[in-house]
Amino acid sequence: MDINAGDTAWLLASSALVLLMTPGLAFFYGGLTRAKSTLNMMMMSFITIGIVSILWALYGFTLAFGAAGTASATSPDPSNGLWGHLSWDGLATAATTTFGAQGDQVPTIVFAAFQLMFAIITPALISGSIADRTKFISWSIFATIWTTIVYFPVAHWVFDSGTDGSGGGWLANWGVEDFAGGTAVHINAGAAALALCLVLGKRIGFRKDPMRPHNVPFVLLGAGLLWFGWFGFNAGSALAANNLAGIAFMNTQVATAAALCAWLIVEKIRDGRPTSVGAASGAVAGLVAITPACAFLTPLTSILLGLIAGSVCALAVGLKYKLGYDDSLDVIGVHLVGGIIGCLYLGFFSTDEINPAATNGLFFGGGGTLLGKQAVAALSVFAYSFTVAFILGWIITKTIGFRISSDAEVEGIDLNEHSETAYEFDTQSSTGAIPSGQLTGRDGAKDQATSEGDGG
Repeated sequence: MDINAGDTAWLLASSALVLLMTPGLAFFYGGLTRAKSTLNMMMMSFITIGIVSILWALYGFTLAFGAAGTASATSPDPSNGLWGHLSWDGLATAATTTFGAQGDQVPTIVFAAFQLMFAIITPALISGSIADRTKFISWSIFATIWTTIVYFPVAHWVFDSGTDGSGGGWLANWGVEDFAGGTAVHINAGAAALALCLVLGKRIGFRKDPMRPHNVPFVLLGAGLLWFGWFGFNAGSALAANNLAGIAFMNTQVATAAALCAWLIVEKIRDGRPTSVGAASGAVAGLVAITPACAFLTPLTSILLGLIAGSVCALAVGLKYKLGYDDSLDVIGVHLVGGIIGCLYLGFFSTDEINPAATNGLFFGGGGTLLGKQAVAALSVFAYSFTVAFILGWIITKTIGFRISSDAEVEGIDLNEHSETAYEFDTQSSTGAIPSGQLTGRDGAKDQATSEGDGG
Protein backbone atom coordinates (compact mmCIF):
# COMPACT_ATOMS: atom_id res chain seq x y z
CA MET A 1 0.00 0.00 0.00
CA ASP A 2 1.33 3.45 -0.89
CA ILE A 3 2.18 5.95 1.82
CA ASN A 4 -0.53 8.55 2.40
CA ALA A 5 1.25 11.89 1.99
CA GLY A 6 -1.46 13.92 3.73
CA ASP A 7 -1.53 11.67 6.78
CA THR A 8 2.25 11.65 6.91
CA ALA A 9 2.39 15.45 6.81
CA TRP A 10 -0.20 15.70 9.57
CA LEU A 11 1.71 13.25 11.76
CA LEU A 12 4.98 15.13 11.23
CA ALA A 13 3.28 18.39 12.18
CA SER A 14 1.69 16.74 15.20
CA SER A 15 5.09 15.42 16.29
CA ALA A 16 6.47 18.96 16.26
CA LEU A 17 3.46 20.20 18.23
CA VAL A 18 3.95 17.53 20.90
CA LEU A 19 7.65 18.33 21.21
CA LEU A 20 6.74 21.99 21.77
CA MET A 21 4.77 20.89 24.82
CA THR A 22 7.94 20.07 26.76
CA PRO A 23 9.42 23.60 26.50
CA GLY A 24 5.89 24.81 27.25
CA LEU A 25 5.91 22.65 30.37
CA ALA A 26 9.28 24.17 31.29
CA PHE A 27 7.77 27.67 31.17
CA PHE A 28 4.68 26.51 33.09
CA TYR A 29 6.71 24.87 35.84
CA GLY A 30 9.41 27.55 35.79
CA GLY A 31 6.88 30.29 36.44
CA LEU A 32 5.26 28.36 39.28
CA THR A 33 8.52 27.99 41.23
CA ARG A 34 10.35 30.60 43.25
CA ALA A 35 12.84 32.78 41.38
CA LYS A 36 15.86 30.97 42.82
CA SER A 37 14.67 27.64 41.36
CA THR A 38 13.54 28.71 37.90
CA LEU A 39 16.45 27.50 35.79
CA ASN A 40 16.76 24.14 37.53
CA MET A 41 13.07 23.53 37.03
CA MET A 42 13.26 24.35 33.34
CA MET A 43 16.45 22.33 32.90
CA MET A 44 14.73 19.23 34.30
CA SER A 45 12.37 19.38 31.34
CA PHE A 46 15.05 20.12 28.78
CA ILE A 47 17.37 17.32 29.89
CA THR A 48 14.58 14.80 29.33
CA ILE A 49 14.50 15.85 25.67
CA GLY A 50 18.15 14.92 25.36
CA ILE A 51 18.06 11.71 27.38
CA VAL A 52 14.84 10.19 26.09
CA SER A 53 15.53 10.99 22.44
CA ILE A 54 18.70 8.90 22.60
CA LEU A 55 17.08 6.09 24.58
CA TRP A 56 14.21 5.91 22.10
CA ALA A 57 16.55 5.50 19.14
CA LEU A 58 18.71 2.91 20.90
CA TYR A 59 16.00 0.66 22.33
CA GLY A 60 12.89 2.54 23.46
CA PHE A 61 10.86 2.03 20.29
CA THR A 62 11.80 -1.63 20.40
CA LEU A 63 10.51 -2.04 23.95
CA ALA A 64 7.27 -0.19 23.27
CA PHE A 65 6.45 -1.61 19.83
CA GLY A 66 8.58 -4.74 19.41
CA ALA A 67 7.13 -7.41 17.13
CA ALA A 68 5.22 -10.36 18.59
CA GLY A 69 5.77 -9.13 22.10
CA THR A 70 9.35 -10.43 22.05
CA ALA A 71 10.83 -7.16 23.27
CA SER A 72 10.74 -6.43 26.97
CA ALA A 73 12.61 -4.33 29.50
CA THR A 74 14.80 -7.31 30.36
CA SER A 75 15.00 -8.95 26.95
CA PRO A 76 15.01 -6.43 24.10
CA ASP A 77 14.74 -7.76 20.58
CA PRO A 78 17.37 -6.05 18.40
CA SER A 79 15.62 -7.22 15.23
CA ASN A 80 12.84 -4.71 15.87
CA GLY A 81 12.59 -1.02 16.57
CA LEU A 82 14.73 1.80 15.33
CA TRP A 83 17.95 -0.11 16.01
CA GLY A 84 16.75 -3.19 14.15
CA HIS A 85 14.18 -3.17 11.38
CA LEU A 86 14.69 0.54 10.95
CA SER A 87 18.25 -0.03 9.86
CA TRP A 88 19.65 2.11 7.06
CA ASP A 89 18.22 -0.33 4.53
CA GLY A 90 14.82 -0.18 6.19
CA LEU A 91 14.79 3.59 6.24
CA ALA A 92 15.76 3.76 2.58
CA THR A 93 12.70 1.72 1.63
CA ALA A 94 10.36 3.89 3.72
CA ALA A 95 8.82 1.06 5.72
CA THR A 96 5.18 1.62 6.57
CA THR A 97 3.12 0.84 9.61
CA THR A 98 -0.53 0.15 10.29
CA PHE A 99 -0.60 1.13 13.94
CA GLY A 100 -3.97 2.40 15.10
CA ALA A 101 -7.56 1.44 14.45
CA GLN A 102 -7.65 3.11 11.07
CA GLY A 103 -4.72 1.15 9.61
CA ASP A 104 -3.32 4.31 8.03
CA GLN A 105 -0.13 4.03 6.01
CA VAL A 106 2.65 6.34 7.17
CA PRO A 107 6.39 5.67 7.28
CA THR A 108 7.32 3.79 10.42
CA ILE A 109 10.01 6.36 11.17
CA VAL A 110 7.33 9.07 11.30
CA PHE A 111 5.19 7.02 13.67
CA ALA A 112 8.30 6.41 15.78
CA ALA A 113 9.07 10.14 15.87
CA PHE A 114 5.51 10.90 16.96
CA GLN A 115 5.63 8.37 19.80
CA LEU A 116 9.04 9.68 20.86
CA MET A 117 7.51 13.02 21.79
CA PHE A 118 5.12 11.27 24.18
CA ALA A 119 8.05 9.48 25.77
CA ILE A 120 9.87 12.80 26.27
CA ILE A 121 7.14 14.70 28.07
CA THR A 122 6.07 11.91 30.43
CA PRO A 123 9.12 11.94 32.75
CA ALA A 124 9.28 15.74 32.43
CA LEU A 125 5.82 15.92 34.03
CA ILE A 126 7.16 14.16 37.13
CA SER A 127 9.73 16.86 37.83
CA GLY A 128 7.19 19.40 39.05
CA SER A 129 6.48 17.38 42.19
CA ILE A 130 10.09 17.62 43.41
CA ALA A 131 10.89 21.24 42.54
CA ASP A 132 13.39 23.26 44.60
CA ARG A 133 15.26 20.32 46.15
CA THR A 134 16.52 17.81 43.57
CA LYS A 135 20.10 17.17 42.43
CA PHE A 136 20.27 17.59 38.68
CA ILE A 137 22.49 14.55 38.08
CA SER A 138 20.26 12.39 40.30
CA TRP A 139 17.20 13.54 38.38
CA SER A 140 18.92 12.69 35.11
CA ILE A 141 19.74 9.18 36.33
CA PHE A 142 16.20 8.67 37.60
CA ALA A 143 14.68 9.86 34.32
CA THR A 144 16.92 7.49 32.36
CA ILE A 145 16.07 4.40 34.40
CA TRP A 146 12.39 5.17 35.00
CA THR A 147 11.77 5.84 31.33
CA THR A 148 13.46 2.54 30.45
CA ILE A 149 11.76 0.22 32.93
CA VAL A 150 8.44 2.00 33.40
CA TYR A 151 7.43 4.24 30.51
CA PHE A 152 8.57 2.02 27.62
CA PRO A 153 6.82 -1.13 28.94
CA VAL A 154 3.66 0.78 29.92
CA ALA A 155 3.53 2.40 26.49
CA HIS A 156 3.62 -1.12 25.07
CA TRP A 157 0.76 -2.18 27.35
CA VAL A 158 -1.43 0.72 26.28
CA PHE A 159 -0.46 1.88 22.80
CA ASP A 160 0.66 -1.26 20.94
CA SER A 161 -2.55 -2.62 19.45
CA GLY A 162 -0.70 -5.37 17.59
CA THR A 163 -2.07 -4.31 14.21
CA ASP A 164 1.44 -4.47 12.76
CA GLY A 165 1.58 -8.19 13.35
CA SER A 166 3.01 -8.00 16.87
CA GLY A 167 1.30 -9.44 19.89
CA GLY A 168 0.32 -6.05 21.21
CA GLY A 169 0.10 -4.83 24.78
CA TRP A 170 -2.14 -6.58 27.28
CA LEU A 171 -4.27 -3.53 28.05
CA ALA A 172 -4.69 -2.70 24.36
CA ASN A 173 -5.61 -6.30 23.55
CA TRP A 174 -8.05 -6.41 26.46
CA GLY A 175 -10.02 -3.48 25.07
CA VAL A 176 -8.95 -0.69 27.43
CA GLU A 177 -9.55 2.70 25.84
CA ASP A 178 -6.80 5.30 26.00
CA PHE A 179 -6.63 7.31 22.81
CA ALA A 180 -3.67 9.56 23.58
CA GLY A 181 -2.17 8.66 26.96
CA GLY A 182 -4.36 9.16 30.03
CA THR A 183 -2.89 6.03 31.60
CA ALA A 184 0.47 5.72 29.86
CA VAL A 185 1.35 9.40 30.30
CA HIS A 186 -0.63 11.12 33.05
CA ILE A 187 -1.47 8.38 35.57
CA ASN A 188 1.98 6.95 34.94
CA ALA A 189 3.74 10.26 35.63
CA GLY A 190 1.41 11.20 38.48
CA ALA A 191 2.05 7.95 40.34
CA ALA A 192 5.81 8.41 40.02
CA ALA A 193 5.46 12.01 41.18
CA LEU A 194 3.69 10.86 44.35
CA ALA A 195 6.41 8.29 45.02
CA LEU A 196 9.25 10.78 44.60
CA CYS A 197 7.80 13.54 46.74
CA LEU A 198 7.35 10.95 49.51
CA VAL A 199 10.95 9.76 49.14
CA LEU A 200 12.49 13.24 49.02
CA GLY A 201 10.34 14.73 51.77
CA LYS A 202 9.09 18.27 52.19
CA ARG A 203 10.81 21.46 51.15
CA ILE A 204 12.37 23.56 53.87
CA GLY A 205 9.69 25.98 55.01
CA PHE A 206 6.78 24.00 53.54
CA ARG A 207 3.54 25.50 54.92
CA LYS A 208 5.59 28.14 56.76
CA ASP A 209 7.36 30.26 54.15
CA PRO A 210 5.57 31.84 51.19
CA MET A 211 6.20 29.75 48.07
CA ARG A 212 4.15 31.66 45.55
CA PRO A 213 4.71 31.47 41.78
CA HIS A 214 7.39 34.02 40.95
CA ASN A 215 6.37 34.71 37.33
CA VAL A 216 2.69 34.34 36.50
CA PRO A 217 3.14 35.46 32.85
CA PHE A 218 5.49 32.48 32.44
CA VAL A 219 2.75 30.24 33.81
CA LEU A 220 0.22 31.58 31.31
CA LEU A 221 2.71 31.35 28.45
CA GLY A 222 3.50 27.75 29.36
CA ALA A 223 -0.17 26.85 29.62
CA GLY A 224 -0.79 28.43 26.21
CA LEU A 225 2.03 26.44 24.61
CA LEU A 226 0.74 23.26 26.23
CA TRP A 227 -2.78 23.94 24.97
CA PHE A 228 -1.49 24.59 21.46
CA GLY A 229 0.75 21.54 21.41
CA TRP A 230 -1.96 19.32 22.88
CA PHE A 231 -3.86 19.36 19.59
CA GLY A 232 -0.96 17.39 18.15
CA PHE A 233 -1.01 15.17 21.21
CA ASN A 234 -4.69 14.28 20.89
CA ALA A 235 -5.75 14.89 17.29
CA GLY A 236 -2.41 13.55 16.03
CA SER A 237 -3.14 10.24 17.75
CA ALA A 238 -5.67 9.52 15.00
CA LEU A 239 -2.54 8.95 12.86
CA ALA A 240 -4.38 10.52 9.94
CA ALA A 241 -5.89 13.80 8.79
CA ASN A 242 -9.42 12.46 9.01
CA ASN A 243 -12.76 12.86 10.77
CA LEU A 244 -11.49 11.15 13.92
CA ALA A 245 -8.72 13.73 14.21
CA GLY A 246 -11.35 16.46 13.89
CA ILE A 247 -13.44 14.91 16.66
CA ALA A 248 -10.41 14.68 18.94
CA PHE A 249 -9.48 18.26 18.10
CA MET A 250 -12.90 19.71 18.91
CA ASN A 251 -13.37 17.63 22.06
CA THR A 252 -9.96 18.73 23.30
CA GLN A 253 -10.88 22.37 22.87
CA VAL A 254 -14.29 22.33 24.53
CA ALA A 255 -13.23 20.12 27.45
CA THR A 256 -10.25 22.35 28.19
CA ALA A 257 -12.37 25.50 28.02
CA ALA A 258 -14.93 23.98 30.39
CA ALA A 259 -12.25 22.91 32.87
CA LEU A 260 -10.75 26.41 32.88
CA CYS A 261 -14.13 27.90 33.72
CA ALA A 262 -14.89 25.27 36.35
CA TRP A 263 -11.58 25.86 38.17
CA LEU A 264 -12.24 29.60 38.27
CA ILE A 265 -15.75 29.04 39.62
CA VAL A 266 -14.36 26.88 42.43
CA GLU A 267 -11.79 29.57 43.24
CA LYS A 268 -14.46 32.26 43.27
CA ILE A 269 -16.68 30.27 45.63
CA ARG A 270 -13.86 29.04 47.86
CA ASP A 271 -11.46 32.00 47.92
CA GLY A 272 -13.53 34.93 46.73
CA ARG A 273 -11.37 35.65 43.69
CA PRO A 274 -10.52 33.79 40.48
CA THR A 275 -6.80 33.81 39.63
CA SER A 276 -4.73 33.64 36.48
CA VAL A 277 -2.76 30.72 37.89
CA GLY A 278 -6.10 29.01 38.46
CA ALA A 279 -7.09 29.60 34.84
CA ALA A 280 -3.83 28.07 33.61
CA SER A 281 -4.11 25.13 36.00
CA GLY A 282 -7.74 24.52 35.05
CA ALA A 283 -6.82 24.44 31.37
CA VAL A 284 -4.09 21.87 32.01
CA ALA A 285 -6.47 19.77 34.12
CA GLY A 286 -8.96 19.73 31.25
CA LEU A 287 -6.26 18.80 28.75
CA VAL A 288 -5.17 15.93 30.97
CA ALA A 289 -8.68 14.56 31.47
CA ILE A 290 -9.69 14.70 27.80
CA THR A 291 -6.48 12.99 26.63
CA PRO A 292 -7.63 9.36 26.92
CA ALA A 293 -11.20 10.19 25.95
CA CYS A 294 -10.99 12.71 23.11
CA ALA A 295 -11.92 10.28 20.29
CA PHE A 296 -14.66 8.42 22.14
CA LEU A 297 -16.96 11.22 23.35
CA THR A 298 -19.42 13.68 21.92
CA PRO A 299 -18.62 17.40 22.32
CA LEU A 300 -21.41 17.66 24.91
CA THR A 301 -20.03 14.89 27.10
CA SER A 302 -16.56 16.37 26.61
CA ILE A 303 -17.79 19.64 28.11
CA LEU A 304 -19.18 17.71 31.06
CA LEU A 305 -15.84 15.95 31.50
CA GLY A 306 -14.07 19.30 31.52
CA LEU A 307 -16.41 20.68 34.16
CA ILE A 308 -15.85 17.65 36.37
CA ALA A 309 -12.08 17.64 35.90
CA GLY A 310 -11.68 21.36 36.51
CA SER A 311 -13.76 21.25 39.69
CA VAL A 312 -12.29 18.07 41.17
CA CYS A 313 -8.66 18.95 40.37
CA ALA A 314 -9.12 22.42 41.87
CA LEU A 315 -10.10 20.72 45.11
CA ALA A 316 -7.55 17.90 44.81
CA VAL A 317 -4.53 20.21 44.82
CA GLY A 318 -5.31 21.02 48.45
CA LEU A 319 -4.94 17.41 49.54
CA LYS A 320 -1.19 17.84 50.04
CA TYR A 321 -1.86 20.18 52.96
CA LYS A 322 -4.28 17.76 54.57
CA LEU A 323 -2.26 14.58 53.94
CA GLY A 324 1.16 16.12 54.49
CA TYR A 325 3.05 15.38 51.28
CA ASP A 326 4.87 18.16 49.42
CA ASP A 327 3.90 17.98 45.76
CA SER A 328 5.59 21.25 44.84
CA LEU A 329 3.69 22.11 41.64
CA ASP A 330 0.58 19.95 42.05
CA VAL A 331 1.46 17.19 39.61
CA ILE A 332 -0.59 14.74 41.65
CA GLY A 333 -3.65 16.95 41.95
CA VAL A 334 -3.69 17.76 38.22
CA HIS A 335 -2.09 14.90 36.29
CA LEU A 336 -2.78 11.88 38.49
CA VAL A 337 -6.29 12.93 39.48
CA GLY A 338 -7.12 14.33 36.04
CA GLY A 339 -5.80 11.21 34.32
CA ILE A 340 -7.88 8.94 36.54
CA ILE A 341 -11.01 11.04 35.92
CA GLY A 342 -10.56 10.87 32.15
CA CYS A 343 -9.80 7.16 32.21
CA LEU A 344 -12.84 6.22 34.32
CA TYR A 345 -15.16 8.68 32.55
CA LEU A 346 -14.90 6.55 29.42
CA GLY A 347 -16.55 3.72 31.30
CA PHE A 348 -19.70 5.85 31.45
CA PHE A 349 -19.72 7.95 28.27
CA SER A 350 -17.71 6.20 25.55
CA THR A 351 -19.84 5.68 22.44
CA ASP A 352 -19.40 3.88 19.13
CA GLU A 353 -21.64 6.50 17.51
CA ILE A 354 -18.60 8.77 17.50
CA ASN A 355 -15.91 6.15 16.94
CA PRO A 356 -16.85 2.72 15.53
CA ALA A 357 -13.84 1.24 17.31
CA ALA A 358 -15.16 2.36 20.71
CA THR A 359 -16.86 0.21 23.30
CA ASN A 360 -20.08 1.70 24.63
CA GLY A 361 -19.97 2.91 28.19
CA LEU A 362 -22.55 2.44 30.92
CA PHE A 363 -24.75 5.37 29.84
CA PHE A 364 -24.75 4.24 26.19
CA GLY A 365 -25.99 0.73 26.78
CA GLY A 366 -22.65 -0.99 27.24
CA GLY A 367 -23.03 -2.04 30.85
CA GLY A 368 -20.19 -1.88 33.33
CA THR A 369 -17.64 -3.98 31.44
CA LEU A 370 -15.65 -1.07 30.03
CA LEU A 371 -15.71 0.77 33.36
CA GLY A 372 -14.20 -2.27 35.04
CA LYS A 373 -11.46 -2.51 32.44
CA GLN A 374 -10.66 1.18 32.74
CA ALA A 375 -10.41 0.87 36.51
CA VAL A 376 -8.05 -2.10 36.24
CA ALA A 377 -5.89 -0.19 33.76
CA ALA A 378 -5.66 2.88 36.01
CA LEU A 379 -4.85 0.77 39.07
CA SER A 380 -2.27 -1.37 37.25
CA VAL A 381 -0.37 1.56 35.80
CA PHE A 382 -0.50 3.43 39.11
CA ALA A 383 0.75 0.48 41.13
CA TYR A 384 3.60 -0.38 38.76
CA SER A 385 4.82 3.19 38.31
CA PHE A 386 4.54 4.10 41.99
CA THR A 387 6.35 0.98 43.17
CA VAL A 388 9.24 1.25 40.74
CA ALA A 389 9.63 5.01 41.23
CA PHE A 390 9.63 4.65 45.01
CA ILE A 391 12.25 1.90 44.99
CA LEU A 392 14.40 3.70 42.43
CA GLY A 393 14.14 7.00 44.31
CA TRP A 394 15.07 5.27 47.57
CA ILE A 395 18.13 3.62 45.99
CA ILE A 396 19.36 6.92 44.55
CA THR A 397 18.79 8.62 47.91
CA LYS A 398 20.84 5.99 49.75
CA THR A 399 23.69 6.00 47.24
CA ILE A 400 24.56 9.27 45.50
CA GLY A 401 21.80 11.25 47.16
CA PHE A 402 18.67 12.61 45.50
CA ARG A 403 18.21 15.82 47.43
CA ILE A 404 20.47 18.87 47.63
CA SER A 405 21.82 20.05 50.98
CA SER A 406 19.76 22.27 53.25
CA ASP A 407 22.14 25.19 52.75
CA ALA A 408 21.94 24.83 48.98
CA GLU A 409 18.16 24.70 49.10
CA VAL A 410 17.95 27.87 51.16
CA GLU A 411 20.48 29.72 49.04
CA GLY A 412 18.93 28.60 45.77
CA ILE A 413 19.17 25.48 43.65
CA ASP A 414 19.92 27.40 40.45
CA LEU A 415 23.10 28.88 41.87
CA ASN A 416 24.27 25.67 43.50
CA GLU A 417 23.42 23.17 40.78
CA HIS A 418 24.01 25.25 37.64
CA SER A 419 26.11 28.29 38.64
CA GLU A 420 23.41 30.49 37.12
CA THR A 421 20.54 32.67 38.21
CA ALA A 422 17.41 33.37 36.20
CA TYR A 423 17.47 37.06 37.03
CA GLU A 424 20.50 39.30 37.55
CA PHE A 425 19.82 42.34 39.71
CA ASP A 426 23.40 43.40 40.42
CA THR A 427 24.28 46.92 39.31
CA GLN A 428 26.67 46.91 36.38
CA SER A 429 29.69 49.21 36.21
CA SER A 430 29.46 52.48 34.32
CA THR A 431 31.42 51.00 31.42
CA GLY A 432 28.93 48.18 31.05
CA ALA A 433 31.55 45.52 31.76
CA ILE A 434 30.50 42.45 33.71
CA PRO A 435 32.30 42.35 37.06
CA SER A 436 34.93 39.66 37.46
CA GLY A 437 33.63 36.41 38.93
CA GLN A 438 30.04 36.90 37.80
CA LEU A 439 30.11 35.17 34.44
CA THR A 440 27.61 32.34 34.08
CA GLY A 441 26.27 30.10 31.38
CA ARG A 442 28.13 30.03 28.03
CA ASP A 443 30.08 33.18 28.92
CA GLY A 444 31.19 31.64 32.17
CA ALA A 445 32.20 28.20 31.00
CA LYS A 446 35.78 28.82 32.19
CA ASP A 447 34.85 30.96 35.19
CA GLN A 448 32.47 29.16 37.50
CA ALA A 449 32.48 31.77 40.25
CA THR A 450 29.01 33.21 40.69
CA SER A 451 27.35 36.06 42.43
CA GLU A 452 24.74 35.78 45.11
CA GLY A 453 21.27 34.73 43.91
CA ASP A 454 18.22 36.84 44.47
CA GLY A 455 16.79 34.25 46.86
CA GLY A 456 13.27 34.88 45.68
